[in-house]
Amino acid sequence: MRLLQSDVQAVDDEALRRYVFRIAGNLIVDRWRKRKRDESEMTDPVRAGQSGTRDLDVARIFSELKSRDRILLWLAYVEGDAHEDIAASLRVARGSVKVLLSRARARLRDLLVARGVVEESEK
Repeated sequence: MRLLQSDVQAVDDEALRRYVFRIAGNLIVDRWRKRKRDESEMTDPVRAGQSGTRDLDVARIFSELKSRDRILLWLAYVEGDAHEDIAASLRVARGSVKVLLSRARARLRDLLVARGVVEESEK
């Protein structure tokens, strides 16, 4: 359904296949996180509320990043994609990925520090 609702202009079958797998992977991660969150709230609602607050803050701040930064960070650190794969997915030069990731991390770190979610020394 998400594929049909998206406005993807797949150049070839391989790009479309990667996009479908990305959607499926994201759905699996979402389901896993929801189940884990529900289980932790059932076992200890007080502790889950306290530790979950920081996670929610980080998630909100992550959503404030530019779309490209979110995608870069997600592909690199959640999906574990290699720079070459990220470059192909985003249609940028392979050598640019390292620089773009560094800038995205810096922007996320600056937002987290500015909002008081992490201290300057936790960078």
